[in-house]
Amino acid sequence: MIAVQYDQRKGAIEGYQILAIRARDGSEPWLADAEVHVHHFEPKVKLHRDKPVVELKPTGQMFRKGKHMRSLSFGNTIRGLEHLLQEPVLNFDANLLFSDPRCSEVILARPLPPVLANGRMAGGFPYGYVWPPVAVPASHRVLGEAPGVLPISNHRLMPISSGDYYTPPPPSEASDQAFKVRRWMEPGGSVMGVRLGEETVTFSTLNPYLYTPTKERPYRGIWVGDYSGHGCEFLLVHQPDSESGDDHPLERSDDESDEDYEKRFLREKVYKGRLEAIKLTGDPNVPRGEHTFIAEDLGEGGFIGNSDGPPFDGCRVVKSRGHIAAMGFRNGKSDDCTAWRDGLLTAAVDKFMESQLILISNDRLAQYWVGFGHISFFERVDIDKLVGS
Repeated sequence: MIAVQYDQRKGAIEGYQILAIRARDGSEPWLADAEVHVHHFEPKVKLHRDKPVVELKPTGQMFRKGKHMRSLSFGNTIRGLEHLLQEPVLNFDANLLFSDPRCSEVILARPLPPVLANGRMAGGFPYGYVWPPVAVPASHRVLGEAPGVLPISNHRLMPISSGDYYTPPPPSEASDQAFKVRRWMEPGGSVMGVRLGEETVTFSTLNPYLYTPTKERPYRGIWVGDYSGHGCEFLLVHQPDSESGDDHPLERSDDESDEDYEKRFLREKVYKGRLEAIKLTGDPNVPRGEHTFIAEDLGEGGFIGNSDGPPFDGCRVVKSRGHIAAMGFRNGKSDDCTAWRDGLLTAAVDKFMESQLILISNDRLAQYWVGFGHISFFERVDIDKLVGS
């Protein structure tokens, strides 16, 4: 996951990877049930500013020295490569031959027609390599690439496309919400003509509407969660708007106190509807783009009670379903207990298990994975603070 911003000093658009680490490890028994372990979670989130994933400059094409990558930042890759091949080799800075061999180029993406996108996604994971995947709301989607690294290729040859939607479009037809980055290694500089470890990664933006909290949808946002041995992972916590059209303002009666109005507001406007946590980064068990947990109803339909005792004293607890899978995710949605042995998954299927969502605050949640006997935390990422850091 990257955060992209315009650097006024450089006149460049730069995208940096968002990283998170745990400042504290370990767990302690839950006072309410000594067999349940509460995992410590104090995440530190920052941008990896040592090297941008994306760097676009007004010149459109640049060859940087030293630790920076060579970046071909134009939309029409074919035309750009022709221009590159017409450059006399002697015009290159000799230092480039011994500089950082990591290279990349940005490629425009073409929006898929809804019928084609829906048809490809209907088959389940990996959803026909459509990006963003079906769980992430988007006004349109593009065709991504199969994951993996090509061991060797020649940058003088373009890959043969299997359809127009793989071909970089002209700017007038390009998506304004998605793009691709092709990355590779060039030992000895570009004069060798060989790319090693080439891969293409598709990126799409998130509509700010999805991660901007409101009074009625206070949990919307980008969050970071604790995934034990997998480390920290980023999530989109999505609270869909009501489909019944009952999102009208709550009127306050003349004789209603501030405290009574606040309680009624929470009951009628906040604690209602569905909450979905969608992975923006994933792991070998449950990949990015998949739900990690779902609470069907934050209101009375899913209400379990208020927690009694630390560290969740007084917190609202609702029913949820946690997504789990073995290595080698295949979107099985299987409830077949033969895939389980001694409480562990023994086949590459996935399922939703019983869990409970603990609403600690608008910026911190906890998930009780009932079958696993542990509680993990999730914390909101302050995007504005992160980008401004």
